[in-house]
Amino acid sequence: MDRNYRRSADVVLLPGARTGRDPARSIKPGPRRQPAGVVAATQRERLLDGLVQTVAERGYQHATVSDICRAAGVTRPVFYELFSGKEDAFLAAHRYGTGVVLRRMAAAFAAESDWCHGIRQSLGAMLQLLAGTPAFATMAVIEIEGVGPAGRRERDQLLTRFRAFFAEVPQLPGGVAVQEMVDAVVGGVYSALHRRIDSGRTEQLPELLPVLSLFCLAPFLGPAEAAARLGSRVREDPSCTRIDPANTGQ
Repeated sequence: MDRNYRRSADVVLLPGARTGRDPARSIKPGPRRQPAGVVAATQRERLLDGLVQTVAERGYQHATVSDICRAAGVTRPVFYELFSGKEDAFLAAHRYGTGVVLRRMAAAFAAESDWCHGIRQSLGAMLQLLAGTPAFATMAVIEIEGVGPAGRRERDQLLTRFRAFFAEVPQLPGGVAVQEMVDAVVGGVYSALHRRIDSGRTEQLPELLPVLSLFCLAPFLGPAEAAARLGSRVREDPSCTRIDPANTGQ
């Protein structure tokens, strides 16, 4: 994997990419202390990092608020000033991190002039980001199952946001509903990510790019045509018209 990419600002923005006790984010006491709003924002960031790393290491069910606070270097009273509890903090980290991933994917998609290569580039951006921050990948994809109904709702809402990348796919024959096919494709991609992350091979996620790209295009173009599109840049075909995924909720 490209080490320079893993050190990029996009990776740093994901919760769990930094240690909560990073000296660069220490809060100095005394008259030169930072403004209250800056202090609160820093403590929140540190808690999100601490939560992601703790949950990835111990699992959601076994991670405690005290564990999270120790990892972040933040006291329990401060934690409860910012979050109502462990579930609230988990969902906040999940929403923030998946928002970073979706924005990066949308930017990669928009940089391409056709839909087929836009799908490939957006998938590549997602795989690189998750591979670059394995703790977040584990927390967001695996441990969300332990959160219960709130976690399942969060995951379902996230998956529906990926429909925007398929907004203008070709109509399917036989009266097959496009949205149902899109949801099936998105669910298949998510399942592939889950298997790779759950088996401890998160850093190998970029290896899935060829198969996931073909998997996303084949239901709409056919396997042979999808493979041909991915093998060459066809810019003037209506079946590969570029779509700007403006409805990802960002």
